[in-house]
Amino acid sequence: MPDAPLRLAVLASGRGSNLQAIIDAIEQKRLQAVLALVISNKAEAQALERARKHGVPAIFLDPKATPGREAYDAVILEHLRKHDVGLVALAGYMKIVTRVLIDAYANRIMNIHPSLLPSFPGLAAQQQALDWGVKVSGCTVHFVEEGVDTGPIIQQAAVPVTEGDTAESLEARIMVEEHRIYPEAIQLFAEGRLMVEGRRVHIR
Repeated sequence: MPDAPLRLAVLASGRGSNLQAIIDAIEQKRLQAVLALVISNKAEAQALERARKHGVPAIFLDPKATPGREAYDAVILEHLRKHDVGLVALAGYMKIVTRVLIDAYANRIMNIHPSLLPSFPGLAAQQQALDWGVKVSGCTVHFVEEGVDTGPIIQQAAVPVTEGDTAESLEARIMVEEHRIYPEAIQLFAEGRLMVEGRRVHIR
């Protein structure tokens, strides 16, 4: 297990419920990490307020201030390096990460997605699951590649789909599991227990 605590950054676009789960896990000593920085592409993101409430540096970076996605990620990368970040966690981050970040943080960017990948990647995963009539859905923590929700899978949790489910009710039940497994996956990384081999993530 590494001597220094993991320095973590979170990229978020919305309300930041998974960010809050990470903050709670750190404060409750279930996650041995320092939340060094929160970045959002939305000025009004509730995630920024959550971070500031807990004394975490939180910044809005305007995508319109840069000429394209790669230039935007280069600005993010500057901030990550300035804060000596070891792992980046995407939490409801509604932008596709480019090679600029992926190359700099290979197998050091995580995302959580509300389906059992590789099923139902992309937006509206809960509605996709209902439309297909699946009996079980869930959530997935994975490393980030250039494809949308295609990276190696770290951890998953299953959630039954009930007869009366709506996208909203299914989302609420999946979110409970998201808040449980995302800090767990980050802790495994912090302990140096994740090894990526091709598409497989081995937990040592």
